Amino acid sequence: MPKPGPRTTYKYTQEFKATAVRLSKLPGVAVGDVAQSLYIHPFMLSRWRKQAREGVIVTKGVAVDKEVAAELKELRRVKKAYEQLKIEHDLLKKAIAFTSSPRPISSPSSTSKRTSR
Repeated sequence: MPKPGPRTTYKYTQEFKATAVRLSKLPGVAVGDVAQSLYIHPFMLSRWRKQAREGVIVTKGVAVDKEVAAELKELRRVKKAYEQLKIEHDLLKKAIAFTSSPRPISSPSSTSKRTSR
């Protein structure tokens, strides 16, 4: 349920929007990562990207800080490595559970009995 009273609406400058769009278009950088690092909703960034395609937001001539771009790429790399480690960890937990579970005792009917005549 929304809070009563006026909603807080943030106004972003055209330069901020253009920089966000340029960051989101870098190779190896996800839109969600850019939005998260700028503390904006991914839908808002997607809307800005659409406005840039339509020419409402001009992104040419906007300088992107190389440190920020490198940080976003590093964030993406670390997230991928983290997801891989989670998968490996879950697999190891299953393997440990499988190998440490007690083995069922074989039933007498499965062993061959020698009959003496």
